[in-house]
Amino acid sequence: MHHFGQVAPAVRKRLFHREPGLFTAQSPARLLSMALGATLYSPATRPRLADDIVKQAGNGVVSMVLCLEDSIGDDDVTAGEANLVAQFADLAGRPGADLPLLFIRVRTPEQIPDLVRRLGPTAGLLSGFVLPKFTEERGVPFLEALTVAEASAGHRLFAMPVLESPELLYRETRVETLEGILRAVDKYRDRVLALRLGVTDFCSPYGLRRGSDMTAYDLQIVASVIADVVNMLARVDGTGFTVTGPVWEYFRVQERMFKPQLRQSPFLEVQAVGLRQSLIEHAMDGLLREISLDRANGLQGKTCIHPSHVLPVHALSVVSHEEYSDAQDILRPERGAGGVMRSAYTNKMNEVKPHRAWAERTVLRAEVFGVANEEIGFVELLAAGLAK
Repeated sequence: MHHFGQVAPAVRKRLFHREPGLFTAQSPARLLSMALGATLYSPATRPRLADDIVKQAGNGVVSMVLCLEDSIGDDDVTAGEANLVAQFADLAGRPGADLPLLFIRVRTPEQIPDLVRRLGPTAGLLSGFVLPKFTEERGVPFLEALTVAEASAGHRLFAMPVLESPELLYRETRVETLEGILRAVDKYRDRVLALRLGVTDFCSPYGLRRGSDMTAYDLQIVASVIADVVNMLARVDGTGFTVTGPVWEYFRVQERMFKPQLRQSPFLEVQAVGLRQSLIEHAMDGLLREISLDRANGLQGKTCIHPSHVLPVHALSVVSHEEYSDAQDILRPERGAGGVMRSAYTNKMNEVKPHRAWAERTVLRAEVFGVANEEIGFVELLAAGLAK
């Protein structure tokens, strides 16, 4: 699979200086954690779930979570489990179908080996499990169960713990909770693909809910948790993990808002660009700001609960030509001794040692999301995905 695979090859050639690279469920964890992109959640009870998965893969989704936890009622768990078994059998009967990385969000540790057993050979389509309300005490049994299930499945299964517990939110218990989480995930480092932030749960104890014109970073209590999670769990010195961006709750943006204009005239016409730029920015302002702030604060990818969020996340994940130029310059072998140089764009200074970790992460992002051509920006990338 690869990002922007839904876009015609000729269009990709126009958009990209370096096209997004191929990856599979067997790719190295470091690459996969970056490649997750917009991880789309879906309730496990959906009756046509297999069709939905294939459809979303065709629309550019590369990772999905099939949820048995908060997205369904307590009385629907048994039916959701049975539906997953049936839908995986359906998917297995579609040889050659392009599928995203598939994860199941469970409620209890016992569900993990039980579901792998019930899935049987179709568990080969599964990339792992999402672990809710993760702390050291609650999380270790999930990770132990995953170890048992992995041996039964006969292939690698990843964990994606969700950081959403009250102990993590409350100031008096936060550091201790983070230290415990770090101990737990470090012990099972090879199995932890990414840590996911459950920001909606952070808002609950205070009766908070951000509006569509506000980001998670505008809620100071939430922003402080994100900062501490990144500080303790996302360091790039070999001790940290990929941490993904929080969910965006609003989905007023629909593809139909843009597609009529995309059909009326070539997208790169000056007048059309101005019109669509205005429409896109007005309808997506909060989401776009939050994605940008996620990246600025060290988060990669994003939890998504609506398909309309996927393309904006992926379009803003593409490495710009300027970013790539800077990263390549910083990582040149002859720069090993350090130093400072003017960027090729002559608008900034690149300092080799302080910027090296940023450059390495940027090059990794370029491997999976590609590098845009010099004149290509977010709007062109989004439009190409919508106009497929």
